[in-house]
Amino acid sequence: MTRLLRVAWLALALGGCALLDVVRPPAIELARADDLAASGDYVAAVAAYDDYLARHAAAREAPRARASRDTLAAVLAARAEVARLREELAQLQTALAGREADLARLRQDLARREAELEQLKQIDERTMRRRR
Repeated sequence: MTRLLRVAWLALALGGCALLDVVRPPAIELARADDLAASGDYVAAVAAYDDYLARHAAAREAPRARASRDTLAAVLAARAEVARLREELAQLQTALAGREADLARLRQDLARREAELEQLKQIDERTMRRRR
């Protein structure tokens, strides 16, 4: 009889553990979301907060869960904006480098034309002296 009782207790314990995975208390779901946020996995944390709020919208911790979710969503949006701005900055730096190269070529061309103009002035002065 004691052996049967032990087997029954073991079956209940194992069944309870399996049931715990299927029906998680709200505190465990919220703790999972908090752990994901603390580990830096913000995308998964936002999804976990959404799951928690879908199941437990009226729970006592729901306002904090909403605030945490909204904060993480804002952080993710800010990170996306920073990435977009960095890409835009890289494109602008490339364009600027091209414009600086154009400017350097134009300065060389200007210096060459100024030298040519100076030569023309000297030729003109010589020509005017000969005519006098």
